[in-house]
Amino acid sequence: MKKFLLSFFLLVHVVCVSAQDSIINLIFTSDVHYGLLKEQFRGEQKVSSAKVNSAMVVCMNHLPEITLPTDNGVCAGRQIGSIEAVIITGDICNREENNVQSAAASWKQFQEGFINQLQLKNSSGQPADLLLTPGNHDISNAIGFHRPMIPLTDNTALVEMYNRMLQPAVIKTSKSFNYQTEKIYYSRTIGGIHFAFTDAWPDSTARVWLTADLKTIPAGTPVLLLTHSNPDVEARFFTNPNGDHSINEKDKFENLVNETFKDGNSVNDKAILEQRALSGFIHLHPEIKAYFHGHNNYTEFYTWTGPDKDIQLPCFRADSPMKGRLSSKDETQLSFQLISIDRTHLTMTVRECLWNANPLDAKSVIKWGQIKTISLQ
Repeated sequence: MKKFLLSFFLLVHVVCVSAQDSIINLIFTSDVHYGLLKEQFRGEQKVSSAKVNSAMVVCMNHLPEITLPTDNGVCAGRQIGSIEAVIITGDICNREENNVQSAAASWKQFQEGFINQLQLKNSSGQPADLLLTPGNHDISNAIGFHRPMIPLTDNTALVEMYNRMLQPAVIKTSKSFNYQTEKIYYSRTIGGIHFAFTDAWPDSTARVWLTADLKTIPAGTPVLLLTHSNPDVEARFFTNPNGDHSINEKDKFENLVNETFKDGNSVNDKAILEQRALSGFIHLHPEIKAYFHGHNNYTEFYTWTGPDKDIQLPCFRADSPMKGRLSSKDETQLSFQLISIDRTHLTMTVRECLWNANPLDAKSVIKWGQIKTISLQ
């Protein structure tokens, strides 16, 4: 009898461990905008981005000990446990205009208050990875903008991200880094799921890299695409089609991607041809199962159908702790997202984590908001 019970408990333990081992968890957020002030946060006025983001990191660090709701999603009703990576899709530093501090100062705060504070561990007991992409603010700081900035350019954030994510043999410096030729495109395969990162938006240059990158993974590997901007990108992101193609106050193109705008000569034109090229690429690569982005600064789980309504791409848009369209007016709506993937059944659940649901109690537990489960098969 004792042998039977011992065998039974060992079997249960193996089953539980195996079930947990089949799950990978990641945290997703965006647009942390170091350099800004939040109008109101936990009873204070004009609160620094350093303080707000630090509070969010504290909540992230407590996530592994939290039990998920019984919502029929991946790992429902179980303790979260290990976190493989934290993902931030850009706008680490706010643009250096209107008396906002330099990118160098903002990056230093990000490093001290975000990177150094993260205490999350992956399934191997090692520090969770931090995966970053630059946003339009980071890029404009590096290459210039059509409105005055002080300093005129500061590529600190891009250089730091490039060195952290690509780990070049020769470390880039502010003088040696060239954004036009040295893009922050990279990928990671975590638990059999392939994560592909581009910077502002997957334009034609990024898609050339993506095509080559996707050839390196085994057939049938699910791919998640992570970038800063929504798939229905704005015209202003593209290289100026006018005159000398410069960034200038008249044209207001921001030259965030290498591709020259084709749909017209104004930032007010719709980027239909550009979006159509992206939807065509998605058609050619059905292994791309979902698209994660920030930029618009609110949580939304939606389906992008492309300019011709001919695709169905699941998209996950993240809130901003500093510029949230909803959370800037109601701080209880501040959120990041938990991505839970069942590697065995190739199912993914994304849950909205409302991390400031009770602003008067900094130790209050996370509440759960939106949830969406999709197949990765």
